Amino acid sequence: MTDTVDDVDLPYDKEEASAQDKIAALRERLEVLEQQNEEMRDKLLDANAENNKYQQKLERLTHENKKLKQSPLFVATVQELTDEGVIIKQHGNNQEALTEVTEEMREDLEPDDRVAVNNSLSIVKSLDDETDVRARVMQVDESPEVHYTDIGGLDEQITEVRETVEMPLQKPDMFDDVGIDPPSGVLLHGPPGTGKTMLAKAVASETDATFIKMAGSELVHKFIGEGAKLVRDLFDVARQHEPSVLFIDEIDAIASKRTESKTSGDAEVQRTMMQLLSEMDGFEDRGEIRIIAATNRFDMLDRAILRPGRFDRLIEVPKPNVEGREKIFQIHTRDMNVSDDLDFAMLATEAEEASGADIKATCTEAGMFAIRDDRTEITMEDFRNAWEKLQQEDEDGEISKTFA
Repeated sequence: MTDTVDDVDLPYDKEEASAQDKIAALRERLEVLEQQNEEMRDKLLDANAENNKYQQKLERLTHENKKLKQSPLFVATVQELTDEGVIIKQHGNNQEALTEVTEEMREDLEPDDRVAVNNSLSIVKSLDDETDVRARVMQVDESPEVHYTDIGGLDEQITEVRETVEMPLQKPDMFDDVGIDPPSGVLLHGPPGTGKTMLAKAVASETDATFIKMAGSELVHKFIGEGAKLVRDLFDVARQHEPSVLFIDEIDAIASKRTESKTSGDAEVQRTMMQLLSEMDGFEDRGEIRIIAATNRFDMLDRAILRPGRFDRLIEVPKPNVEGREKIFQIHTRDMNVSDDLDFAMLATEAEEASGADIKATCTEAGMFAIRDDRTEITMEDFRNAWEKLQQEDEDGEISKTFA
């Protein structure tokens, strides 16, 4: 019988070649499967990330939907705490109600506290004190980099300010031992550029008390009662952060003499001033709040705000004398590269009637003269040219005002 092809034994080398081909094919198949597995793993990660995103979106929409379905809360004020419960007055309609609260919540409530109530006028939670956000942002968190050593020619004024503001905060026992009340406020008045605001900045830098700054013009508003409310909120913020120092710059904007004017604008300014007078020295104790105010127009101020009890110290900040001008020149040139022949005494003599701001501007302009000439050293001639230029600009300004 003749053997078929299938029955014939293959040579050894052909069997080995066939096995190697199978192994190669399996390896190739394994690589394809590993690649597909890696791709599927990446797709799974992408799908999980997409799922998390939609899950977060679902939770947010669910939360918003729940809030929309909730009954609105109303603002009310606690009037009185009684044995039967808490008497509250709802804002808007002034409706009063007696409601019960838990003992834990009752311990945290006081008269005049603001609370949130539901439709049944049950207290849900207590609210923070109502203060204008504009009053809160006037609080200075970082002290200005101005110190008493940066102010020249005002030694007497610095001493009075420190006695009025710093000493009552640092050594209150001294006033108790003597038997007097500490000065409550200081008003700085004088020409522009003499250092009134710098004195206030130095107080903010040197004292540990909370410093709150504002400008008188910020209290002038067109809506009735808004300026007075801002004054109340300012003093509330100051009381919450006692001891505190309240600085009012350009106070003449709201404290000018009262007139017979019938315009609504003047009437609103006067209402704001009367609220300020009440807060400074009214029925309520001011507490550990010291007030510093500054103005260029002392002659415009109302007599009511100048009386003792509101401002116990009226400190004039005049233009510096020769010695003061010399010291101010030295202060502003401390970091400047000046020539050895610079004569501060001569500069102070030539810069007659210059204020502190004028001297600072002169020093800056002298540096500009050196820069224009491509020099790094500032000479005496630069300071003279700068002072002459500053005077010429003042004269040109006065002439333009005359013909305007």
